[in-house]
Amino acid sequence: MIRFALPKGRLAELSADLLKQCGVDTSVLERDTRRLVLESADKKYGFFLVKPADVPVYVESGVADLGIAGKDTLIEEGRDLYEMLDLGIGKCRLCIAGYPSRSDVLTNAHLRVATKYVNTARRVFADRGEEIEIIPLHGSIELAPVTGLADVILDVVQTGSTLKANGLVVLEEVFPAITARLVANKVSLKTGADEILPLIGRLREAIL
Repeated sequence: MIRFALPKGRLAELSADLLKQCGVDTSVLERDTRRLVLESADKKYGFFLVKPADVPVYVESGVADLGIAGKDTLIEEGRDLYEMLDLGIGKCRLCIAGYPSRSDVLTNAHLRVATKYVNTARRVFADRGEEIEIIPLHGSIELAPVTGLADVILDVVQTGSTLKANGLVVLEEVFPAITARLVANKVSLKTGADEILPLIGRLREAIL
């Protein structure tokens, strides 16, 4: 059995559609259920539905053989696994955003950055030789500049509608092309090569 760690939400739906194109029985993922551990009717595939940020953890540990995670998550987590394919789904950008009237805020000596990407923010600004105050948040990141909690945010942007609704704009694109990636456990890729590699080949053909 090939075990997948899939992110709950919209990306799981896109992932299931892509896997289905490759001959994977994903019908169990289409059912309305609260179960987090599922398996295909033919017993060839298992699925763990987890928080997006947890996908690399499950794959690195070997609980899952393969996983699908956004590049933003992989950058943030920095786990020891193989990144096999850019699936081209779940497209977004990782950006620094704030008020347009304060476009010079990035030159502040003491910049306050609200984000759930703590490790990424630390690396990005350290590479510039800048010290910042990181304010970890896990929801409604856009609220931080609005309330004065932070000067800017570092977050993923898709349409930009939430930023616009709160009077914010993208000040800088840090990673302009964030997409979902197929990742593999290093041991699984060796021990289960006969099953896993052909599947990866079919996925590669499906996204071309």
